[in-house]
Amino acid sequence: MFHAIQRRSLLTFASAALCGVLLASHTLNASAQTVEEIKKKGTLTVGLLVDFPPYGTVDSSNQPDGYDADVAKLLAKEWGVKLNLVPVTGPNRIPFLLTNKVDLLIASFSPTPERAKQVQFSRPHSAATIVLYGRKKMNIKAPADLKGVRVAVARASTQDTALTAVAPEGTDIRRFDDDASAMQALLSGQVDALGCATTIAQQIDKRTNGEYENKLVLRQQYMAPAMRLGQPDLLKGVDAFIGKYVDNGELNKLYKKWLQVDLPALPTTPLPLAN
Repeated sequence: MFHAIQRRSLLTFASAALCGVLLASHTLNASAQTVEEIKKKGTLTVGLLVDFPPYGTVDSSNQPDGYDADVAKLLAKEWGVKLNLVPVTGPNRIPFLLTNKVDLLIASFSPTPERAKQVQFSRPHSAATIVLYGRKKMNIKAPADLKGVRVAVARASTQDTALTAVAPEGTDIRRFDDDASAMQALLSGQVDALGCATTIAQQIDKRTNGEYENKLVLRQQYMAPAMRLGQPDLLKGVDAFIGKYVDNGELNKLYKKWLQVDLPALPTTPLPLAN
């Protein structure tokens, strides 16, 4: 009986060890992914937000759309592959990337030191201004005025980080799963103000006849595609793509299509990640 148990234990250990080897091998293969491997596969799978218009949204057929979607389509065309767009959220976009559900992210993603510990960013392809947005009658002229104010943000977003960095003790920061939920909290009166991009603020303006206004600029942010660490060839390929289409004006055309303004001047290299 003891020997039978011992044999079963050894088999279990061996199976677990084999699974570990296979998993490690799969992880290594994923982290070694190159542009040529994507071309050989024939499909580029990109994660993007669909709750951050006009960067990420859905069309009349409920398919991913927006500036980031158009950039992903342009990248797939450049590499001669089919495109598979996968909706992600702010909290799950890094897990989707690290578990190989997507090849890369073009998901309104701003480089930060904390994020750079988990993923690597290319040079920026986009930009946005993050503001504190609230009712006109509210007297908010500086971060100190936020004490006691209820502010909604999308959890784990750049606006969450920017607001947390300046909010004084006593600010009631309420975190929601996405921008749409945070925006609804403002419109329904659950909160007094919203941390969001100016594009979200513009959407609210259209629905509320100017009841709200931008109170504070929290951050001017750049956004960049992200991929798993240890993929220098893929990073080089994405950088080259962005450089080519910034220089020939195609990214500017897409940006104007969605935001009605010119694409701001972008850094030509990945951003320094100083705290």
